[in-house]
Amino acid sequence: MTDRYGPPRFSRSGLRGLKPSATLSLNDRVREMWGLGLDVYHLGFGESRFPVHPKIAEALRANVHQRSYLPAMGIWELRETIAGFYHRKFRMDVSPDQVVTGPGSKSLLYALVLALGEELILPQPSWVSYASQAHMVGKPVNWVPTRPDRDYVLDIGDLLRVMEDSRDNWGNPEVLVLNSPNNPTGTMLSPDAVRALAEFAREQRLMVLSDEIYALTAHCQVPHVSPAQHYPEGTVALGGLSKHLSLGGWRFGLAILPPGPAGEALRQALGCIAGSIWSCVAAPVQYAALVAYSDDPDVDNYIDQCTRMHSIRTHYLYQGLVEAGVPCVEPSGGFYVFPSFDRWKDPLAERDVHTADDLAMYLLENYQLATLPGSAFGCPPEELCLRLSSSYLDTESEEKVASLVEVFTQDPDPARFIENHHPQTREATTRIAEFVADLRYE
Repeated sequence: MTDRYGPPRFSRSGLRGLKPSATLSLNDRVREMWGLGLDVYHLGFGESRFPVHPKIAEALRANVHQRSYLPAMGIWELRETIAGFYHRKFRMDVSPDQVVTGPGSKSLLYALVLALGEELILPQPSWVSYASQAHMVGKPVNWVPTRPDRDYVLDIGDLLRVMEDSRDNWGNPEVLVLNSPNNPTGTMLSPDAVRALAEFAREQRLMVLSDEIYALTAHCQVPHVSPAQHYPEGTVALGGLSKHLSLGGWRFGLAILPPGPAGEALRQALGCIAGSIWSCVAAPVQYAALVAYSDDPDVDNYIDQCTRMHSIRTHYLYQGLVEAGVPCVEPSGGFYVFPSFDRWKDPLAERDVHTADDLAMYLLENYQLATLPGSAFGCPPEELCLRLSSSYLDTESEEKVASLVEVFTQDPDPARFIENHHPQTREATTRIAEFVADLRYE
């Protein structure tokens, strides 16, 4: 018998069928192309790129001497500060005992998927890591299709049918993952939709993992509401610093657990997992996070400013798609749009484009547009939808993003902000329009 890799011998458990993160893989590929001197318009990576706020940066520097292991769930002062923050910002009655921290919300999500339930329920589409994490721990995923004509809002009737189908086949769907504002669609659940889903989850005794990492990037008139406000005993709300404060690389996430004995038992379970995997969030980052969650008016104003910039940039991209005739739901938060090119299936098939993966590759090779296929988010491959992100365009270097913040502070006019300071965003939008025109008239 030939040893294919030797000496490593890989376990099938958790690896068989697992694919690399589509977002991270694409980002690596774009960086390679940039390194070769190629022009690529990076619409594929959802990383907020604005500078670190000076007060948070100074807090990190001031605590660089903090080098000891800290409590696995986070220092008590930080947990108290986060509890107060969630009470003021989101009207959630949270005690410090309910707050746990981790090295990014992704790590906490993985720990929760590991600890809770037999099967996951995911809206289709969903962020790429939910399904892969379920795969790694050997838990089935029940996909619930959503529709663009309903703004990709999870329909309770469809949700119930999927759960009943699973139960009829001896399944046990117990954990529902929600994400609002949503990645990849950019949409938000209305307060009424959140309440209805929370009430349904209570009736069905589901555990809800509510990924609210984009909560402070909402840029519409719809207020962000957590299912935990209606179903606190069965909801874990997750957040972090990566999106609204552009601190993805600092790896700081948090989870708000249910109150009472159930929440305490879950906290102990997460403590066991944390102690076995990551020990604690890096000590200087925890002390810097104290400033991030302190309701400092300068930090709050900066969050609002960054959200306005995300809104202008994302809506410019969205409007360009609409003007080109591409069906696309209007984004309400974050920095994503999710257009569909299904109406051009015939001319695309003539170009040997039959799947969303084919479409993403075609745009990269022919228009230098880096995008992500909807199939990466759980959509059927034959649905020709893409996720586009506005966050990386015109922000490739630290100098560029610092300049954007400076010019927007001086002149926050949306039209001038785009026209004078976003050449790549404008060119990428133009290339999308050219692509659609080619499909129509060739």
